[in-house]
Amino acid sequence: MLSPAFAAASTSPIGWALAIAAAIAYAIPALAARRLQEPSARLGLRAAWALHLAAIGWSLVGDMPHFGFAPALSVTAWLVLTVYVVEQQLYPQLRSRWPLSAMGCIAVLLAGVYPGSPLHVNASPWLPLHLALGIASYGLFAAAVVHAALMTRAERQMRQDGSHDSGLPLLALERLTFRFVTAGFILLSATLLAGWWFGEALYGKAWVWNHKSVFSMLAWLTFAVLLVGRKRFGWRGQRAVNMLYVGATLLLLAYVGSRFVLEVILKH
Repeated sequence: MLSPAFAAASTSPIGWALAIAAAIAYAIPALAARRLQEPSARLGLRAAWALHLAAIGWSLVGDMPHFGFAPALSVTAWLVLTVYVVEQQLYPQLRSRWPLSAMGCIAVLLAGVYPGSPLHVNASPWLPLHLALGIASYGLFAAAVVHAALMTRAERQMRQDGSHDSGLPLLALERLTFRFVTAGFILLSATLLAGWWFGEALYGKAWVWNHKSVFSMLAWLTFAVLLVGRKRFGWRGQRAVNMLYVGATLLLLAYVGSRFVLEVILKH
């Protein structure tokens, strides 16, 4: 919970303009992927990425800053796209533009429809850092999931015809996947530690074992087992990927799932 009180929220006209502009910019490389030449497609995706950042920034520092499950998903999608933009500089052959553009388009529009709850004016000055750590861990695990999906597809294609079109060698995909898992685990650990140690300063109450805390701890334990299993027992392939998916799902349920129920189903 971001604040003890919730109010009806609506996206401002400027916020909507930025969200729609970003969605259109994402839709162009997604829908016209085969018609656009590579330089034009990259330019379109980077323009969408910049507009998405502007929409996120306005939601957090605009007339009335808001946050909730949809903005969390929007920031997560933007972080995944940031990783993709950086990786394309290192691996120009990487091919994931269409699904990532579609993800960005959906995420930025969803944040416009469900902007979340106003951030409490009396919130701790450490709250933005706590939220940033949590959302950054979401982004890193989401990037790990994307790379794991590419790795699974590459393995399937190699079994079928001996080749794959992900744009990266299979071992490189695997290394990147678990680097993201490791970095995400470190940030998730810092987030949980801060919530436990500074819970009263951050939210006005000490750590409580609610559904968000339980799902977060289950996700943390799942990722810890995955990393230990990979380090000590050499877990690889589909077993490791499946455990990553389980941990990511638990983490998604921890904040995004609970906020979705409160904001959309219960309208609290």
